[in-house]
Amino acid sequence: MDKPEGNPQNTSMAGSMEEEIRVLLKDAFAPERLEVINDSARHSGHAGDDGSGESHFTVVIVSGSFAGKSRLERQRMVNTALGDIPGQRVHALAIRALTPDEAR
Repeated sequence: MDKPEGNPQNTSMAGSMEEEIRVLLKDAFAPERLEVINDSARHSGHAGDDGSGESHFTVVIVSGSFAGKSRLERQRMVNTALGDIPGQRVHALAIRALTPDEAR
C-alpha cells in the first residue's frame, strides 16, 4: 500500500487513526501499557467533529521514557512522536503520560 500524498508521517499501514497512533507510540516509547481511546462519538456535532469518527482521542501511556520529565515535556514527547496527527489530522488529543512507578 502506498503512502497517501502529503503525509510523510503516515507509516503506510492500512487501518484506522487509532491503530496509526498505537503503532507510532509503541515504536517511540516501547510502553509497558498503552491505551488509545477513540472519544469521537462523544463529540459528535461539536467543534472539530469532521464526521470521520476519528477526530477526538485519549492516550494513556506508561513508559520509562517519561522518568524525570515534567507533564508538559511528556506531552511534547508524545506530540512529537505523532508528527502531524495532533492538531492537523486529529482535532483533539488528551494525553496521560506516566512512568511505571506512577502507574502502580
